[in-house]
Amino acid sequence: MTNQDIEKGRKNAIISYITIFGVIIAYFLNNEDDKKSSFASFHIRQSLGLWLTFWALGYPVGSFDSWMVSSAFYIFITILIIYGLSGAIAKKATMVPLVGTFYQKLFANLGK
Repeated sequence: MTNQDIEKGRKNAIISYITIFGVIIAYFLNNEDDKKSSFASFHIRQSLGLWLTFWALGYPVGSFDSWMVSSAFYIFITILIIYGLSGAIAKKATMVPLVGTFYQKLFANLGK
């Protein structure tokens, strides 16, 4: 990734971490022919994985009748989202800990 690519895709990378709707908006903004950015695609894959994980695991975790389990899950997801967002703001393509590599492989065709 070049500096020009990072600057071009930074806005979309940041938008992608703002709810699941931000991922959708950033995806379509990044897919315009003149604005295609591998930096934005990287962060869109990371944030899409985080939001899908949140929605897929949120309901089962919420069914535990324990505020400790639920709050630990929400804190964990929030920390991962903040980590990814801070990487996008700092113009770095760092993977989210524990699951970032999996998300990059799972959504490899997204944004190519």
